[in-house]
Amino acid sequence: QVQLVESGGGLVQAGDSLRLSCAASGRAFSSYAMGWFRQAPGKEREFVASVSWAGGSTLYADSVKGRFTISRDNAKNTVYLQMNSLKPEDTAVYYCAASVTSRVTRRTADFSSWGQGTQVTVSS
Repeated sequence: QVQLVESGGGLVQAGDSLRLSCAASGRAFSSYAMGWFRQAPGKEREFVASVSWAGGSTLYADSVKGRFTISRDNAKNTVYLQMNSLKPEDTAVYYCAASVTSRVTRRTADFSSWGQGTQVTVSS
């Protein structure tokens, strides 16, 4: 089992940047892929980005490609999501998740542990 705690959310203006962090504890952090998902009010949770166990491979949703960057620091048991050029449509609760596989994936079913979420609000 993995425990995940997100931080770094907040209220920003369109065009601003934010960096989310997710601290993991429990199962060996460097053995599994990590991902970020988001859920806007009235919408289903959607995939944002994932990173492989060593950080060498990444995968992004088309809606964030070129603006968001996922990375990880296995020495700190932490995964990050750098969000640039934020848009109002990026407003959502952002969740960190730990995968059951070491490779990148966008499938919700491949993620077995979830954080509590952090709110990101982008004003126009």
